[in-house]
Amino acid sequence: MATYIRCISHYNITEYVTHCSLISLPLKPPWWYNPTTTTPRPKANNCRELLSGRLQVKWEIQGEFLFVELFGRIKEDQYMAFGLSGAQGRPEMIGADVVVAFYDTTKRVFMAEDYYISHLAQCDGKQGVCPDERIGGKNDIIVLSGDRKNGVTHIKYKRLLQTNEPINDLAIPNNRDVSVIAAIGPLNARKEANAHSHSDVNADDIRIEFNSKNDHSCTSSLYDIKDKDDPEPWPTRILAGTTSISARIGPTGGKRGYTALTGHPSWGIAWYLNDLLIPELYVERGETYIFSVEGGNNPAQPARYHPFYITDSPEGGFGQKSAEAQRQQTVYAGVDYDSNGYPFPTAAGRYCEWVHKGVDKSAVSETFEDYMKTVELECEGGEPAILNWTVPDDAPNLLFYQCYTHNNLGWKIHIVDRGQPYPFNSTSTASTHLQIAQSPIHFIFLSTLFTLIMLKTIIINYKIA
Repeated sequence: MATYIRCISHYNITEYVTHCSLISLPLKPPWWYNPTTTTPRPKANNCRELLSGRLQVKWEIQGEFLFVELFGRIKEDQYMAFGLSGAQGRPEMIGADVVVAFYDTTKRVFMAEDYYISHLAQCDGKQGVCPDERIGGKNDIIVLSGDRKNGVTHIKYKRLLQTNEPINDLAIPNNRDVSVIAAIGPLNARKEANAHSHSDVNADDIRIEFNSKNDHSCTSSLYDIKDKDDPEPWPTRILAGTTSISARIGPTGGKRGYTALTGHPSWGIAWYLNDLLIPELYVERGETYIFSVEGGNNPAQPARYHPFYITDSPEGGFGQKSAEAQRQQTVYAGVDYDSNGYPFPTAAGRYCEWVHKGVDKSAVSETFEDYMKTVELECEGGEPAILNWTVPDDAPNLLFYQCYTHNNLGWKIHIVDRGQPYPFNSTSTASTHLQIAQSPIHFIFLSTLFTLIMLKTIIINYKIA
């Protein structure tokens, strides 16, 4: 109601007389005012700590949509993932439906993409940890906002409780709790999720009832937490002077290993040559090298199928590339072509992997030698594949040993001329670890020298006697 003063004046023979009174009238809104509701909708107050001090989630159901806010202490080349576990009662990756959120530094936009996990392996376009769009589905996630400040990335998105993709998307229940999974990890060159470390995923069963209104257990803001310094990386390993090389699979060594040495994101596994984590291999032009490869030979198990090949690509993954991308690589060994012109790997032997005896202890292992005491070798039945490679005389100075089916498992091959001294010496062990095996020529030379020295010693002792 609004109150007004109403005055009436009239002429009374000799003078004007005015009478005033107060009246109340209903307040009429302006023409443009058209409210949609008369009572404000209560705002939910939900927040869970998914990874202590690093990842939090807020959520609310509005109608047929679930609204989610992720807060992560992550770097610009990392992602944060959150979604429904593949099994109720435990954090299960296989069969999980997750959202991978990150800041795309190339496009300069915040992203949130729908993923389905069919295998614990890189996405090859058919199976693995794949964006729905790469395996015939669609991205059902709508990004609403995003910001990054004080080392914290904040992304808000929404998705339907029930989508039209029964295979790639799980329905979000609104009448019971459900197990969820969460992780932080590196992005690869495609801006897709790469493998996270064991400490960057929830190990315990976390259950959320998405229809709740006051499920709040976050004790502090991530904006108030300071980052911890990463441990020092291990020195670069160097493998030189040997023509017999074993190639097996093993863990990447956490923040001291693959990514710290190469600057590339990893998938949690990498090549071990002669039981060294991604050493820089030195070979000579014209020399023949024999690789005993034990990276798996069953394509039906993509997480254990890693054929070995040699290429000029620092990324690898020849088998998952398009025909156009394959033409941009030069392959030097480990790949052949069938009668129809389709490539196939030739160095796929039984599967051998260095595995942790318990938890990953790379963070507390000051040296790689200490770390190797915490792992053990497990091999499946079968035989290794043998790859013979004679280094071409016109080979470039730098090549790479890689995995045929996945990106970023290998590292550098340095090519030198036959007989040329290696560009390092024993004084370089402060920053590198050398494993120089003697070739047969070196062995014969040293044996002959030792024999001559011993013969001279016998002759001198005989003359003295």
